[in-house]
Amino acid sequence: MIVNPGQRSEQEVGKSMNSYLAPLVREIQPSGIRRFFDLASGNKDIITLGVGEPDFITPWHVREATVHSLERGFTSYTSNSGTPELREAIGQYLYDNFQVAYEPSNQILVTVGGSEAIDLALRALIAPGDEVLVPAPCYLPYSPLTSIAGGVPVEIGTYAKDNFKITAENLLAKITPKSKVLILNYPSNPTGGIMTYEDWLPIAKVVEDHDLLVISDEIYAELTYGQKHVSFASIPGMMDRTILVSGFSKAFAMTGWRMGYVCAHPDLIYAMLKIHQYTVMCAPIMGQVAALEALTNGIEEKDRMIDSYNQRRRLVVQGLRDIGLECHEPQGAFYAFPSVESTGLSSDEFAQRLLVEAKVAAVPGNVFGLGGEGFLRCSYATSVANLTEAISRMGEFINKLKMG
Repeated sequence: MIVNPGQRSEQEVGKSMNSYLAPLVREIQPSGIRRFFDLASGNKDIITLGVGEPDFITPWHVREATVHSLERGFTSYTSNSGTPELREAIGQYLYDNFQVAYEPSNQILVTVGGSEAIDLALRALIAPGDEVLVPAPCYLPYSPLTSIAGGVPVEIGTYAKDNFKITAENLLAKITPKSKVLILNYPSNPTGGIMTYEDWLPIAKVVEDHDLLVISDEIYAELTYGQKHVSFASIPGMMDRTILVSGFSKAFAMTGWRMGYVCAHPDLIYAMLKIHQYTVMCAPIMGQVAALEALTNGIEEKDRMIDSYNQRRRLVVQGLRDIGLECHEPQGAFYAFPSVESTGLSSDEFAQRLLVEAKVAAVPGNVFGLGGEGFLRCSYATSVANLTEAISRMGEFINKLKMG
């Protein structure tokens, strides 16, 4: 093999390429969730409770509608905002289920998943140095996306003693003259916490008193148990201050379709639409066909899936308590968030050893930010058989820890 004397080694090239990266990008850490998922992938002996993805397959009639649309040649761009039919259906669905009214023509934008919607909202609102208030433990991307947009993430602690609800007192303690946006995520990933109408009222007063805007990530809105979800946008005076983000991934078992939407005041939607036009153009037409079919004819399947999650939720919470882990009762989403402090291990140590010694993958709570240390996120979006076996393995693992 002839080697060019001037050719640099891969190590040298790697170093020089890293030097081209923006400092902000170099500093951002990769997803802690994906790290554990990657460790578990490919090993059939490992039961994964790590990734927040329904184990249900997208209902057949949704897939069939998409196949039929492809056969008819639906492969073009759509309006940047999404098809009028889908936006109309989203508006009607939100009004019927959560009592919020948006005009489909200028207040609803169809996005590539809820993640794009959050990114659009932050980039449309944040100027360099603006502070974004983020209740934590929280969904991982909020803080990195804030930083990418030029903002400063400020975490607000939420705690098991309060069922992981954000409180006005804790929110007020973090507000400064630079505070501009409050991100809300209820039902919560990773804690399963929810907020009631009464819980929202003092938060709304703080938002109004301090002239904040709110990005309300309601991707788990349908997944509540015992109490109906209350959208922050439905609280008096909060409609124009709220950017509502949601999508089809969780409740409709459509993660891979990457279909989301964002609803807001027309001025805010117009700003987000401009960014959307220059980045992704429009959401895929195939996904939009699927989303419309799900909203039109998929409500019964959605409700059956939610009933199944509720059954699994009860099984997991009781099972975790039976093996000695303290666990508050999650009332939304599909996660349990037990404390592992009684074991004497940190979240990361517990998760690493649980994976290696018991072949159960779960996510250490510390990756979710402030207040997550000492906890473990366990997704119950998997089969009852898997959940039962996982709890059994975790119990054996904890018993071995006790025995030294």
